[in-house]
Amino acid sequence: MEQQDPIKKEGRLTPVLALATLIAAFGSSFQYGYNVAAVNSPAELMKAFYNETHYSRFSEYISEFSLTLLWSISVSMFPFGGFVGSLMVGPLVNRLGRKGTLLFNNIFSIVPAILMGTSKTARSYEMIILSRLLVGICAGLSSNVVPMYLGELSPKNLRGALGVVPQLFITVGILVAQIVGLRSLLATEEGWPILLGLTAIPAALQLLLLPFFPESPRYLLIQKKDAAAAKNALKRLRGWDDVDAEMEEIQLEDEAEKAAGIISVLTMFRMRSLRWQVISIIILMGGQQLSGVNAIYYYADQIYLSAGVKDQDVQYVTVGTGAVNVLMTICAVFVVEYLGRRALLLLGFSVCFIACCVLTVALALQDRVSWMPYISIVCVICYVIGHALGPSPIPALLITEVFLQSSRSAAYMVGGTVHWLSNFAVGLVFPFIQVGLGAYSFIIFAVICLLTTIYIFLIVPETKGKTFVEINHIFTKMNKVSDVHPAKDELKDIPLSAVEL
Repeated sequence: MEQQDPIKKEGRLTPVLALATLIAAFGSSFQYGYNVAAVNSPAELMKAFYNETHYSRFSEYISEFSLTLLWSISVSMFPFGGFVGSLMVGPLVNRLGRKGTLLFNNIFSIVPAILMGTSKTARSYEMIILSRLLVGICAGLSSNVVPMYLGELSPKNLRGALGVVPQLFITVGILVAQIVGLRSLLATEEGWPILLGLTAIPAALQLLLLPFFPESPRYLLIQKKDAAAAKNALKRLRGWDDVDAEMEEIQLEDEAEKAAGIISVLTMFRMRSLRWQVISIIILMGGQQLSGVNAIYYYADQIYLSAGVKDQDVQYVTVGTGAVNVLMTICAVFVVEYLGRRALLLLGFSVCFIACCVLTVALALQDRVSWMPYISIVCVICYVIGHALGPSPIPALLITEVFLQSSRSAAYMVGGTVHWLSNFAVGLVFPFIQVGLGAYSFIIFAVICLLTTIYIFLIVPETKGKTFVEINHIFTKMNKVSDVHPAKDELKDIPLSAVEL
């Protein structure tokens, strides 16, 4: 029996861990995806509402330029809010905990849901613009906190699979928004406020159910210094009482980090022992958004139309693309612990690179070769598959894995900031790139995919099946620092004011 004990203690998906994962991801990550796509279908109806509201106030319609500007502001408030939310991650998770931050974050979902749902009755497009900022803050927080929370709840052998679940729920949220946003359902003159207001439902469910599940044991032990609470949380999550080995592993991490306290963003950039971790996260998060994923979705409708899909049927093809995204992210959940993070990143970015190159050729030749538009559709689908396998889900998971407790919250602030600023930049710049380069726009994204692939191949190590401390040892060698408490040695030379203690 004693010889079987290590096998028995291999982490498993207990009911508590599974439900905590589903509630955290559905209540937060789902909303991120839903709010990304919710305004796409009713866009023309909402612009008409903006115009009618302005006419009721001033007895004149908005000029075309002003209407475009107002709508651009409405759309861009979401990524700007995401950027603001990312800056709030560190202070909130360190004060309220991971679970506490997710519960607090529901304010930024329920309030804007009410505002958006009643905006038409109140005849106020300002309420929509404010709401897009608030749901953006919600997305900025959830896109960082959910992977952190689940990564700290999970045993090491399930950390990859559960770490991909937030991205899975983002894709499910996009798909649900596309389905309920069909013109036969809620993308109607009377239905679009309901479409926007539905985001309150997952938030309300999370607010009701998440309090019954454990806080991160690592947060409880390392930051709250509450060993009893951490041990109880581990017992509930693992489904057995003997959690001493895992408690010892967390305490080892605590010992390694004891001198560091909570490392700030500025301090993290100055620490040699974190150099390659920080560079890797910036490149991976930047590569994720600058690889053209938003541009592909932006261009998809035009590609489908050029291939002969009827205008009224494009919405159904778009839903089909969303379904492919969901299915491939489900595949990533099951293969990430088998193939590893590094392999999925290399595979995903390589597929995106090839898809962008072929798509450029197909778009350039589509007016001269009759079957080229069909190649374009294949490229879009292949790109979505590649991005769903690696670039979409893995970078956020890696932030949890390559940073220890003292620097993890600061790392998520950096990663989130890069993510949302890159997202905002693509949304702002791509229409101009499209006008200037036309079919050759995707060459830029192909280059970014290629450079990111090369970086991953040369630098990023595999983290599958390793403890946080073991991963940290890999990076101490890469950073050429002492293998014993490098943070402690470095922090002696950094002013105390630069470190949040």
